[in-house]
Amino acid sequence: MTTCILSGIRPTGNIHLGNYLGAIQNWVSLVNTIDEHLFCIVDQHALTTAEDAHDLYEHTRLITAAYVACGIDPNKSYIFAQSHVPAHTELAWYFNCVTPLGWLNRMTQFKDKAGKNKEQANLGLYAYPVLMAADILLYKATHVPVGDDQKQHVELARDIAGAFNNYTKADIFTLPLPVMPPQSARVMSLRDGTKKMSKSDISDYSRIHLLDDDDALALKIRKAKTDSDPIPSTSDSLIDRPEAKNLIAIYASLCGASVNDVCRDFEGQLFSTFKSALTDVLIEHLRPIRDKLTRLLADQTEMDRILARGADYANSIAAETLGDVRKSLNLYPRPMR
Repeated sequence: MTTCILSGIRPTGNIHLGNYLGAIQNWVSLVNTIDEHLFCIVDQHALTTAEDAHDLYEHTRLITAAYVACGIDPNKSYIFAQSHVPAHTELAWYFNCVTPLGWLNRMTQFKDKAGKNKEQANLGLYAYPVLMAADILLYKATHVPVGDDQKQHVELARDIAGAFNNYTKADIFTLPLPVMPPQSARVMSLRDGTKKMSKSDISDYSRIHLLDDDDALALKIRKAKTDSDPIPSTSDSLIDRPEAKNLIAIYASLCGASVNDVCRDFEGQLFSTFKSALTDVLIEHLRPIRDKLTRLLADQTEMDRILARGADYANSIAAETLGDVRKSLNLYPRPMR
C-alpha cells in the first residue's frame, strides 16, 4: 500500500519556534519514510475565527516560504493552499451528512475556542473538525503528524471514514494514523510554561518568530521566565518547574539531544549561564532558516511556482477521490458535451 503524509498549518500570523520544533521539524524527519508528502496551508480553517482571518494573502506566502526554509523540498513534496482545491469543501459537505452531532459535541477544541460565547460561535468553528477530516481523507493519507491537541481530530477522521464507508457500502477511505512528535518538541510560552507557544498570545515576548533577528532572539531568551533554582541532574526534577523545563526542552530539541542529556551537561548551573548557551544555539540554528525564508518571500515567481505545482497535484488526486465518492452516493454524473 502506498503511504501518504498530510499535514498543515493555519496562516494566522507569524510562524514561530513552536510551529517549527513541534510540527515542521517532525514532518521533515518523516518524509524519507513515506511515499507521498502533501503539506497544506489551511487558509479556509483560518476563516473560522474573525481575528485570524486578516492578512491571509501575506500569511499564506509566509507559511509556504517557511515550509521550504525549514527543510521541506518543494520539488519532492507538494505544498498547496487549501482554498486552491475546491474538493476539500465539497467532501466536507458529504461528511457533514454522515457525522452525528454527538461526535462534534465531544470535540474539546470547539469548547476551548468558543469559551463562554458558545451560542454566538459560527458554524464553521463548530464543524471545522469535519473539514479537517476532509483535508486528510481526500488524499487517503495514511499518516497525519499532529500534536496532543489535534489527536482527537484524527480520531474523528477515522470515525467519519468508517461511517462513510458503512453508509455507502463502499470501501473508499482508509483509516489514517496519527503520528505524535517527541514530547520534548512541545514548545511552551516563554512567559508561562503551562501554556503552548502561540501566535495569539498578547505578549510578543512569549514566542520566538522565525523571522526574529539575532538581537531579538537574545532579548527574548534573556527575558524568558525561569526560576532561581539551579539546573538539576535529571528531567524528573523538572516536573514542577514548567518554565525551566521548557527552556531545557528547547535546547534539547535544537541540539537533537534528550532533556536528561542537557540536564547532565548543565547540572548545577544557574539559568543566567544556561540562557547564554541557549541563545547561541538558537541563533546558530535559526539564522540560516531566517535567511532562506527572507529570500523566498522576496521571490514571488518561485512562491507561485511552488503553490501551483502543489495545487495541480492535489487537485488531480482529489478528482479521483471525489469521483469515487460521488459514484458511491449515486449522484447523477455531470454530462459531457
